[in-house]
Amino acid sequence: MSAEKRRVRVAVLGATGYTGVELLRLLARHPGVELTHLSSEQYRGKRADEVYPFLSGVVDATLGAPDPAEAVAAADIVFAALPHGASAAIVVECLRRGARVLDLSADFRFRDAGVFARWYDEHPAPELLAEAVYGLPELYRDRLPSARLVAVPGCYPTGALLGLTPLARAGLLREPVLIDAKSGTTGAGRSAKTEQLFAEVNENFRPYGIDGHRHWPEIEQELRAAGAAAGAVFVPHLLPVSRGILSTMYVRLADGSGLGDLYRRAYEKEPFVVLRGEGPPPELREVRGTNRCAIGWRWMPERGVAVVITAIDNLGKGASGQAVQCMNAMLGLPETTALEHAALVP
Repeated sequence: MSAEKRRVRVAVLGATGYTGVELLRLLARHPGVELTHLSSEQYRGKRADEVYPFLSGVVDATLGAPDPAEAVAAADIVFAALPHGASAAIVVECLRRGARVLDLSADFRFRDAGVFARWYDEHPAPELLAEAVYGLPELYRDRLPSARLVAVPGCYPTGALLGLTPLARAGLLREPVLIDAKSGTTGAGRSAKTEQLFAEVNENFRPYGIDGHRHWPEIEQELRAAGAAAGAVFVPHLLPVSRGILSTMYVRLADGSGLGDLYRRAYEKEPFVVLRGEGPPPELREVRGTNRCAIGWRWMPERGVAVVITAIDNLGKGASGQAVQCMNAMLGLPETTALEHAALVP
């Protein structure tokens, strides 16, 4: 039976974190799905619109526990917007009970359990790592329709990989790439942290994770899978804005005169990739609240360096919007369903 005749039942576990509530905003207006189970450890027993009044008249379901049995009994597809490390056991049980799962944590993004252990902890279900589909549709679209488990990429990796993969596939990444990336504060989650306080972030700008950020091995894994001969130097920064990631990447090339043709061949049919080329560079405000990735570039022949710039919304294409795009592909729906939003400007 088609999704037009019967809406697919969907559960969102961890529905009150930033990625969870963004899922609610997108899925509530999705014509092919019905929100049937929402969970929150912190707000269990409350209605979603009590926690987030902007959901009034849109999502009023009561929040339950992140219980796999309850979720699968109510839903065919489960979005797990749970913390890293806490997600895996729940995902495993949801899969065992027959649901299809889109996991927004890092628990299934790595192909090597040893790499995951170095950055997180021992993996509780290493046997599933080979099965999990890395949920970047522009790279792995053909695997999504049959997927049981989709590992939705991290926000920083999404911006970096969309900008660099065409170069890697063309055999042009022979030296380490420098990735200078800046994120809004929602990328750190909704938990209270001193460094996330308004007075710490406002009128300030700082790098962090210089000695190693958890998204670095994820970027390296996918760049090498795309054919890169060298890895990346990745330094993230915290912007005094709520949402958005701007990544500026420096790539040494022998000849970058064909960058325009390279990116057009890679992305001209992609509904969520906007090619700015050598025109005005991408800005955060053009992608805020959307599932788009804007890509621009410059070739500096006198230096032998190409500068590639990408802009995404870390909660959109960097997380929840991308997860909905993956679900659409899994269900055979147009990938743009429920995602054709204009940017939130100003």
